[in-house]
Amino acid sequence: MPRRRRRGALVVGACALLAAAAVAGCGSGPAGPPVLNFYTPADNASGYAAAAKACTAAANGRYSVVQQSLPKGADDQRLQLARRLVAGDPAVDLVGIDVTWTAEFAKAGWIEKFPADVAAKIEQGTLPATLETATYEDTLYAAPLNTNTQILWYRKDLSPTPPATWDEMIAASEKLAQQGLPSYIETQAAQYEGIVVWFNTLLASGGGQVVSENGEVLIDKGDAARKALSIMQRTATAPGADPSLSVAKENDGRLAMEAGTAAFQVNYPFVNASINTAPPDGGGGGTFIDQQGKPSATDTGRRVVDVFAWAPYPAVDAGTPAKVTIGGLNIGISTTSRYKDFAFEAVQCLRNEDAQRNNALEGGVPPTLESLYADPEFQAKYPAWEAIKNSLDGASVRPKTPAYQSISIVLSDLLNPPAQIDPDALVPQLADQVSRAEKSEGLVP
Repeated sequence: MPRRRRRGALVVGACALLAAAAVAGCGSGPAGPPVLNFYTPADNASGYAAAAKACTAAANGRYSVVQQSLPKGADDQRLQLARRLVAGDPAVDLVGIDVTWTAEFAKAGWIEKFPADVAAKIEQGTLPATLETATYEDTLYAAPLNTNTQILWYRKDLSPTPPATWDEMIAASEKLAQQGLPSYIETQAAQYEGIVVWFNTLLASGGGQVVSENGEVLIDKGDAARKALSIMQRTATAPGADPSLSVAKENDGRLAMEAGTAAFQVNYPFVNASINTAPPDGGGGGTFIDQQGKPSATDTGRRVVDVFAWAPYPAVDAGTPAKVTIGGLNIGISTTSRYKDFAFEAVQCLRNEDAQRNNALEGGVPPTLESLYADPEFQAKYPAWEAIKNSLDGASVRPKTPAYQSISIVLSDLLNPPAQIDPDALVPQLADQVSRAEKSEGLVP
C-alpha cells in the first residue's frame, strides 16, 4: 500500500508540474515546425547538442531537434524520465536511456517499438552486442547511440607481459607486493552498479547467467557464480590489494593508476584520455616514477604515462576470452511524443557516423557502428580501438528483465564488501534474493 500511494502521488505531482508548464507556455506567438526534445545525460551534453543541431539542419525546416540535459546521476535521470512518461508528457520525444533500462521502459509501455523498416536500418552495420542492449522480447525498442566496455590497463614496467587471466593477475600483484613495488589491482567494488558489472562479467566469462529473459533464475546453476565470487574475494584480500577497494569506483581506479600505486586496472577507455590530458581536466601523464617504478616526488624524467599500456580483459578460464559486460546509451522514442514519425527519422541522424565519431573523440565513448572501427583515420585518433572492438565483439549484457534495477540493488548489497565474500555460502543467498527481486515490478521506485 505505501508503494501505491507513492506512485499515485508521483503521478499527481508530475501532472501538476506539466499543467503549470503548459499554462506558462501558452503564448500567442506564431506556430513553427515541430520541436523534438532529445533528453540525454549531462555528460557529453555538448556532443549530443552538436548532433541535434546538425540533424535540425538536415531536416530542412520540417522539424528541429533540441537537446535537453538530464541530471548527472543515472538514478536521477531514470527517475525524471519515468515521472514525465508516467504523466504522459507530450514534450518528451527522444530519450537517451541507459542500456539497463530498455526492458523496463519497454514493458512499462514508455517507449515505442521500432517499425520494421526503421529497425532494419538501425540494425545494418551496428555491433551485435549493442543491439542486444536495445532489444526486448526479440523486438527493437531503442537505437544504440554509444557503448562502453572495459579492458585491462596496466604498467608494462611492472608487468612486461600482461596477465591473461585473473589468477595470473592476482599472482603478479602478490609478487609485486613482496618486492615492495606498486601492486594494486583496481576495479569497481563499491556498493553500486559497478560491482554488479564486475560480477556479471566474471559470471558470464565463466559460462553463467543471472537470470533469463523469461525470468528463470540461473545464477546458482553450475559453478560459474562460485568461481566469480572467489576471484572477487581474492582480489580484495590478496597481499598487495588496495585496502580501499570496497569503496572504489571508476574514477578511483584512474586516480590510483595516475598516482603510481596501481599496477593493473580494469576500466573504461576514459582512463586513457585522462592520463594523456593536461591538468586540470586530466592527469597530465601521472606522477613521476623512479627506476624501480615507485612513485617519486621529484622529476625523474619518467611518468606513469610512459609505461601505461592496455590489453584484453583478463579471462576467468585460461584460453576462453572474457565476456565483458557492456554499458552505453540507447535512444528510445517516447510513446507520449506527438511527432513519432519525425522522431524515428531523427534518431537515425542522431546516431550516424559523424555523431558517433564526435562522441568517441570528444566524449570518449566507443561507437556502436562497425564502419568506424574500420576507418584508418578514426583508428589513428582512438588508440585503443582494437582492444575495445575485440572486447565488444565478445561482450555480455546485463540481465534483460524489467526488474533489473531491483536485481542490481540486491546484488550490490550482497557483493560488498568483496573481502568478506564466502563463495559457497553466498551463491544460494544470491539465488534467493534475485528470485525475490525478479517478482517485483521494478518500475518507478
